[in-house]
Amino acid sequence: MHRIALTAADGVGLDAVFHPVPHGRTVRGVVVQAHGIAADLDEGGMFERLAESLVAAGFTVLRFSFRGHGESEGSQRGITISGELLDLQAALDRAQDEEAGAPLFVIAASFGAVATCLSLRWLSGKLAGLVLWNPVLDLRRTFLEPELPWGLENFGPEALKQQEESGVLLLDGEFELSRVLFAEMRHWQPGESFVADATSALIVHGDQDSYVSYDVAREAAARHGNCDFHTVRGSDHGFDSRDREDEAIEVTADWLIARSRSGQ
Repeated sequence: MHRIALTAADGVGLDAVFHPVPHGRTVRGVVVQAHGIAADLDEGGMFERLAESLVAAGFTVLRFSFRGHGESEGSQRGITISGELLDLQAALDRAQDEEAGAPLFVIAASFGAVATCLSLRWLSGKLAGLVLWNPVLDLRRTFLEPELPWGLENFGPEALKQQEESGVLLLDGEFELSRVLFAEMRHWQPGESFVADATSALIVHGDQDSYVSYDVAREAAARHGNCDFHTVRGSDHGFDSRDREDEAIEVTADWLIARSRSGQ
């Protein structure tokens, strides 16, 4: 594992880590990991553990922090969906440069699914597979008109009114989100982009998720037509115990290995 220089098209520097397959080993594919909002390239430790598992199975892995997250440049208030699209593109380009010709996969957690799904229109035919963990597929039902406890607590009418007045909303009392980001949310439909794409996919989602709708993800998987769905029973958002984290990691690694073998 080593850190690499990664720069988005608009000049923002991104903190990134590269996990190469040991010299002499066959490379099954290259995997880019996209974390959720207010997280970083470690995704609470799960992305690092998943990367170790994937490298052992023959996958090269690139982890990075979106702008305004972790050690990447940019501010929390400067986070936008458009910016994250540029960040993800930089990571995908670098991954392909590092492992030219190797099958390309993306694993996106929570809000990382937004930029990932919106990128599918120009990634179609280039991705060998896509894995989504507890994905945000409906921005309206998650943030703008929240239905679940976490959203109601963070993005209720009073919070959104305060954001309109002050320009910033504190996520979980500490992470700053701007009104520009919320203005973007009214125009993007990541779930529709996901359903319209034919890339082989896997969704892993806890059925007790109080942040992001399990039912929305389940419906999107059914509409997609080429998507496997794995339920982590009893789990809240982000897989809320070590056993449930291990389950998500194992299911993901097994699926990627199977996809790399099938070549589909």
